[in-house]
Amino acid sequence: MKIYTKKGDQGHTGLIGGTRVSKGELRIEAYGTVDELNSYIGLIRSFDIQTKAVQQLIEIQDRLFTIGSSLASDPEKSNMKIPDLLESDVLLLEDWMDEMDASLPPLTSFVLPGGHPFIGHIHVARCVCRRTERIVVTLDEHDFVAPLVLSYLNRLSDYLFVLGRRIAMDLSIQEIEWKPRM
Repeated sequence: MKIYTKKGDQGHTGLIGGTRVSKGELRIEAYGTVDELNSYIGLIRSFDIQTKAVQQLIEIQDRLFTIGSSLASDPEKSNMKIPDLLESDVLLLEDWMDEMDASLPPLTSFVLPGGHPFIGHIHVARCVCRRTERIVVTLDEHDFVAPLVLSYLNRLSDYLFVLGRRIAMDLSIQEIEWKPRM
């Protein structure tokens, strides 16, 4: 099987279900941004981190492929079986956050992103996740989106924030609190 089909040369692509749409469609933007997020999480996994966090990130990447499949399906024409996103997937993110958060100092203000390249990449992934969520919210206002997709993306951005804090603690990187000028 060749990776190229030449079917997209005129700016159209196929959804799962066979419908051809413009590559500029919001649905394409949504699952393309999920793919960008998935790739960024793959980059984060390349850093020297705990095996537990690596396994969590692999699980997250798998769920992002599930979300991408859901978004790439024509909600009216696709009869193809795709993986399901489950409520337990959202709850798992919450459990992981609760576990990490239990060992972190209480958060009393916003924290400036960064302090170390690894932490900076986690915060960029969090921002890509938030952008993905915004795009999917807009898609949901016009077309069908499976309800758990939004919940998962919302929780995932929170997970990435907590992971960044946890990695800062593990690397002994001081978090810098934002102190607004008044």
